[in-house]
Amino acid sequence: WLQAVSVGEMLAVAPVLDAMRRDGHEVYLTTTTSTGWRVADDRFHGVTVGMGYFPLDWWPFVRRAWKKIQPDIVIVMEGERWPELIRYANARRTPVLCVNARMSDRSFARMKRWPGGARLMLDGLTRVLPGSAQDAARFRELGVPAEKITTTGNIKLDVPIPPLTEAERAQLRRELGLGAGLVLLGASTWPGETEPLVEALRAARAAGLGCSLLLVPRHVERRHDIEQALRASGLTFHFRSKGAAAREVDVAVGDTTGELKKLTQIADLVFVGKSLPPHTDGQTPVEAAVLGKPIVMGPGMGNFRQIADELTAAGAARRVGTAELPATARELLADPARRGAMAAAATEWHRANVGAVARTLAVVREELARR
Repeated sequence: WLQAVSVGEMLAVAPVLDAMRRDGHEVYLTTTTSTGWRVADDRFHGVTVGMGYFPLDWWPFVRRAWKKIQPDIVIVMEGERWPELIRYANARRTPVLCVNARMSDRSFARMKRWPGGARLMLDGLTRVLPGSAQDAARFRELGVPAEKITTTGNIKLDVPIPPLTEAERAQLRRELGLGAGLVLLGASTWPGETEPLVEALRAARAAGLGCSLLLVPRHVERRHDIEQALRASGLTFHFRSKGAAAREVDVAVGDTTGELKKLTQIADLVFVGKSLPPHTDGQTPVEAAVLGKPIVMGPGMGNFRQIADELTAAGAARRVGTAELPATARELLADPARRGAMAAAATEWHRANVGAVARTLAVVREELARR
């Protein structure tokens, strides 16, 4: 039984699913969000024996799901730790693995404050496979025995991203309504980040640069709020969900599901969302780094602190505040040599950090062999 909460986790788990199918194992796949379900429904019928929504974590629903799936092993992704599911599995001597496991600043602080709650969610885990050394240290501090922890790295670094051809990139730009100039991408943006990115676009254009803005909101349900902000800006815009653009626009909005990796390939500079105040968690910069893109991010990268720190130290990323974003974006967009150096640093960082899927599968196979 493999649980992947939403789109990012669902895409990341693809190589794990493929490997388990090749090994002859049957996988029942669940997700929590409607967007995660759409990705699963589109991609994974051929590699699973069934798919469904994850049950409410209360015994009648967990029991019913368990009877249907009858798992020999349960694998949950990243921050998924469900007390009733874990209790039910432990009572049946079924191992529970948390892969690509992470512990955000907020969760870590909460669990330290409420150790009883932490025990409910952590004590029953058979193995914990953190995505970073920082996450591993946090699990140990919360009482997970060292022998249960194997740091495997972030499996999202191993997910292959099919490259677009020149013709496909040109077609995508036309569909979005983007001209031939530079593209500033706001990746997985949250409320309050549209306006600073619009200011960054204005700053670049004021410096004489031919530039467009591509916004990809983390939640497509925010269309109305984004449209209001763009109308107030006076800029022309187009939403991808409405089909191909009829003409070139200042701002394209990628309000579709599961296309960020494709859209990132036409970007010249990537801003990582959920990182400007008041946000503190950050979205993942991994896809941009895998694609060798220069990266800008705000100070709030709590969920990906180690990766953000490594990319910054490597020279692949720049950290900025809200007020600094327009000037930094203008500076980098005007300097192709600097962007090229940042892109090369991102590529090298990615090359040095691959292999997490193989390490994860080794642990999964070890536990399956014990069954």
